Amino acid sequence: QVQLVESGGGLVQPGGSLRLSCAASGFTFSSYAMKWYRQAPGKERELVAGILKAGGSTNYPDSVKGRFTISRDNAKNTVYLQMNSLKPEDTAVYYCNAVGRYLSYWGQGTQVTVSS
Repeated sequence: QVQLVESGGGLVQPGGSLRLSCAASGFTFSSYAMKWYRQAPGKERELVAGILKAGGSTNYPDSVKGRFTISRDNAKNTVYLQMNSLKPEDTAVYYCNAVGRYLSYWGQGTQVTVSS
């Protein structure tokens, strides 16, 4: 079965760093673009990072540009989100999303809390 399992979330102080991982199985990982989304309570889900199938080309909204970096290791079927200079407004559940030509898959999410 298809699985996307996020890990690496937790509590971090403002200005700190965290690296999220998303381990994929049950589908051809290298055929899918990968994205990270986040959703805070009462807020709309928002895209925070995207990466193409072979890596290389990435995109970020202005809110995280320069602080977040998405990367992938197709040999390990894993996508990462490196988060630096974290702010309280980064607090949310972060979701891994695999986007194929016909199908998309979602992980269960991992909580990131930025607080002093």
